[in-house]
Amino acid sequence: MKISKPLSQKTPARAVLSARPARLLLMTAIAAALAACSTVPDRNVALDEAQARLNVAQSDPQVGALAPEELKQAAETLRAANAARSAGGERATIDHLAYLASQRVTIAQDTAASKAAQAVTAGAAAERDRLRLEMRTQEANAAQQAATASQQAATSAQQQLALSRQTTARQSSDLAQAEAAAQVERDRLARRDARVVDLESQLNALNAKKTERGMVVTLGDVLFDTGKSQLRADGSRNMAQLAEFFRRNPERSASIEGHTDSVGSSDSNQTLSDRRAGAVKAALVRMGVPADRLTATGFGKDRPVADNDTPSGRQMNRRVEIVFPTQANDMSSK
Repeated sequence: MKISKPLSQKTPARAVLSARPARLLLMTAIAAALAACSTVPDRNVALDEAQARLNVAQSDPQVGALAPEELKQAAETLRAANAARSAGGERATIDHLAYLASQRVTIAQDTAASKAAQAVTAGAAAERDRLRLEMRTQEANAAQQAATASQQAATSAQQQLALSRQTTARQSSDLAQAEAAAQVERDRLARRDARVVDLESQLNALNAKKTERGMVVTLGDVLFDTGKSQLRADGSRNMAQLAEFFRRNPERSASIEGHTDSVGSSDSNQTLSDRRAGAVKAALVRMGVPADRLTATGFGKDRPVADNDTPSGRQMNRRVEIVFPTQANDMSSK
């Protein structure tokens, strides 16, 4: 660092005074850059994906016009995820909120599509009424022509009546087809609306998280006594919710994975994780879930999700996970 010359030497006093603000500005810029570097948060893929999907939905005029409330709920959920991230919340909580925000975007898009389709159905009903009126008008015209026709033009009138009947038959067929198409659309809309409501209800009930392996439901070690593999009686509610999910989604299969903390030997932890995974599978089978839709595997202490050096970390590692593999129609926009 260069030492400033005293004012008594050859350096002019004006130069000294002008150098001080420049040095202060440089130091302020360096401090601001360091502060900015220290506050840049880690990227969160789930939040980025949810934000991108929300941006797409918000830029769609149809979604904004037909599903504003659903779009607002998606934005509020995403703001909650960002707030949790800014407050230093747990990654699992942030990911879960981001996933819910993404699902609410899907609900907004589906709702907009549903309402747009309802408008199409209304148009089909109007077309049906128009066809009916046209048909009746033509029938009346044909009858009037037949009544006023002279005896000499009887043959021509009969031919005209036959032609009118053919037209009526064709229009009746068109009307029946339009009615059938409208009913199919109404049925499809009803199924979609029910699916939207049912999916959100199941997500909230199971507290499932979307991962690269699929949807994961985590059961903590509160289901078991310490070192035991027999399910406790107070864990029946969790099992009942899972069994109900399988009943309502008969195409679903799942892998049940047991995990332990690092306390104890590898062999004992492996055995305990195997037994706990098997106990959860057996409980689901007793509740009516077909055994061929379930697999049970123990991983011992090999797949921790938290630090085993703390009690809270070890408790998070003692868990059973129900993994539902991702499917082509897996809780996404259909």
